[in-house]
Order: sequence, then C-alpha cells, then structure tokens
Amino acid sequence: MWTNDGEGRVLYVQTHGVSDPGRSATPFFLAASAAAMEVEVGIYFTMYGPQLLQKEVVDKIGPKGDRGQRLSYFIKQATDLGVRLWVCQPSLDLNDLIFDQLIDGVEMIGGAAFNDLAMSADAVISF
Repeated sequence: MWTNDGEGRVLYVQTHGVSDPGRSATPFFLAASAAAMEVEVGIYFTMYGPQLLQKEVVDKIGPKGDRGQRLSYFIKQATDLGVRLWVCQPSLDLNDLIFDQLIDGVEMIGGAAFNDLAMSADAVISF
C-alpha cells in the first residue's frame, strides 16, 4: 500500500465523524505537515471517520463565522502534498454510506491491508 520502501512513514487513523467537528481538520493538517517534510503519509478512516469524506460534507464542516478554513481546504492541502486517503469498507456500511458518496481520491481497503500499513509505518497516530 505504501508507494516506496523508504524510511519515514506516518499513518493517521481518523475515527471521529461529523458529530465531533473539532477533531476533523487536525489529521489532515498534521498529515500535510508530515508530507511537506517528505514523509510518506496516509490517513485511514474507520468507525465514524468516513462521514468526513462525503462530498456533501467537506464544505460544511469548519469553524463558526469567518475565523478559519473549511474541512475541504485541509483535505486539498493534504492530498496536494501526496497524502493518501484510505477508507474502511465495513465502516461505510456502519454509516449507511456507499463509496460513490465520497470525495475523489479515496481508496477502499480492508482490515488486513490496514494492519499491513500499520505494521510498516514508523508511527501510527489516532484521532
């Protein structure tokens, strides 16, 4: 799943969804920061995390008023820097979602692939 055999891999795991918007942008921000440091980075969305990848949601989540950016800004920043987005298929079912409802660029993987990513990462950070 990783694109190279080099050093420096960070895997973020996003378990929170739209009911906890305060935890939505941070994994993307940190992933973009790591990618800018030339680290290979991915974010795995499980449990309620896939809710954040819905096309109809990414422009709605953000700070109140004009004090910051929407979630879509942080997603674009991360993916433009090469951060990969992986989603757990059973978690789509948990959230009554189908893959076509998600933003472009998301890859679906299963539990074995996630475990492989986690075991070969230098760090795994969960939100």
